Amino acid sequence: MNKWNKVVLPAVVLTAVLAAGGSILSANAEQSDGTINKGVYIGSVDVSGMTKEQAEEAVKGEVSKMESASITLQVGTDTATATAGELGAKWANTDVVEQALELGKAGNLIKRYKENKDLQHEPAKFELEYKADAATARNYVETKCKAFEKEAQEGSLTRENGEFEVVPGVIGQKINVEDSVYAITNYMNSEFKGESGTVTLSVNQDKPKFSDEELSKVEDVLGTYTTYYGSTSGRNQNVERGAELLNGHLLYPGESFSVTDAVVPFNAENGYEMAPSYESGRVVDSYGGGICQVSTTLYNALLLAELDVTERSNHTMIVTYVEPSMDAAIAEGLMDLVFVNNTDAPIYLAGSAYGGELTFTIYGHETRPADRVVEYVSETLKTFSAEGVALYANPNQNVGYLQQTQSALTGKEARLWKYVTENGETTKTQINTSYYQAAPVGYEVGTATADPNQAAAISNAIAANDLNAVQAAISGGAATPQTQPSTDAQTPPTDPNQPPTTDAPQTEPNQTPSDPQTPPADPNQPPATDAPQTEPTGQPPIEAPTDPNTANAGEQTP
Repeated sequence: MNKWNKVVLPAVVLTAVLAAGGSILSANAEQSDGTINKGVYIGSVDVSGMTKEQAEEAVKGEVSKMESASITLQVGTDTATATAGELGAKWANTDVVEQALELGKAGNLIKRYKENKDLQHEPAKFELEYKADAATARNYVETKCKAFEKEAQEGSLTRENGEFEVVPGVIGQKINVEDSVYAITNYMNSEFKGESGTVTLSVNQDKPKFSDEELSKVEDVLGTYTTYYGSTSGRNQNVERGAELLNGHLLYPGESFSVTDAVVPFNAENGYEMAPSYESGRVVDSYGGGICQVSTTLYNALLLAELDVTERSNHTMIVTYVEPSMDAAIAEGLMDLVFVNNTDAPIYLAGSAYGGELTFTIYGHETRPADRVVEYVSETLKTFSAEGVALYANPNQNVGYLQQTQSALTGKEARLWKYVTENGETTKTQINTSYYQAAPVGYEVGTATADPNQAAAISNAIAANDLNAVQAAISGGAATPQTQPSTDAQTPPTDPNQPPTTDAPQTEPNQTPSDPQTPPADPNQPPATDAPQTEPTGQPPIEAPTDPNTANAGEQTP
């Protein structure tokens, strides 16, 4: 080949290319300026022949549609549904319209030629890209998904026909917000294509503190105690209602229980009736009268179970259904019986009141030695009486009304001892001390009269607690009221050798069975035994007299 051939051939090829390109460029030039070439798509939108403004409007509609795509959020065992927009999906490559507009129309000749040549064979598609707004995703997780969080629910026990059945606990779930926001933003930035999808949020399990296996340990009787009731129908109802409210409570190790909180409020709406109770040194009718027999019976079961009693109060005046210092009075806002489960397993309170017999049994896991014998003995330190009578005005009754409302009550100072025999050795521990005030015979006196002189005489007699003067005023006599001896005499002098009144146990040195301090057997005390015993079923009811006007017809209650 000669020199001219070598020069002419590339020139011919270049001429051919320019000729072809010129025809293509000429064809493009026929389109109006500022429009997108044919065969160009943005997402699924054909933007061929559109101006920039037209293409942007069309693409925004596509973006809106894609941001409405449904995203399923897996939240542990639950699911939630949100739109991509609600999770923070935003159109990221907003310059894609400009890119589409420049395709085949921008750049050097070769670039334009190639892009237009490619469009003749297949369409060009620009993908829409999205990014996540982390703040929007976080807000959705914290405001919407938090509703799917669940607290762990401890298992429980039911008791039917003398058998326990375990009710399994429920595993809770708590959302890990940081990890969940990352999962959402990562999905939007890398996987989301404008269609529906699923994102699994990060969830931490919140397991119950105690397993079903630990609940199954509750099968042993740790302590049981029975007292007997049978008085006014109102008092009987209150005793039975109190037992019902306390029955079935489950306490896990370390948990504290307030008896007062469990049985209040003392009103008709909560199932209580009016019955005699102690209030300010006298017997009055109030809702819940008799509830302290319930707390007292439970207290003795707790003692036998050797649970930690952290709060206990004695009655203001003596009761008859237990020995002194073995009672536990409650009054809303004033007195409570509080105890803690100090064992290694849950405990279950079983309470029942039927047919005059009130029983509480503490079930749990027995870990005490088989030869451990526990006995509680009441010791009365002092007794004293109140002199005279106590008179109370009743303005709703006419003069002439004179009704005995309570009998005289002996005051006592007492303490409770705990005897524990184990491995042949006996220890003696003081559990509490109690002081019960003495009370004289009480009368209600009618004061309604139109005679001012008689009214004054009655009033003076009541103020002086002078029953003879009251009777004289009723009969129209002019007897001068006689002042009864001061009731201060009923308070015994303080014994400097006596320990202070407290529920804190005070332990004495070990005592042997021959220790002279060990009290003789009391036929009314339950026998010492490994397993706590109830009172003998043949024992007659040790309950206040049926007559509601007697002194021991109720306890101190709200």
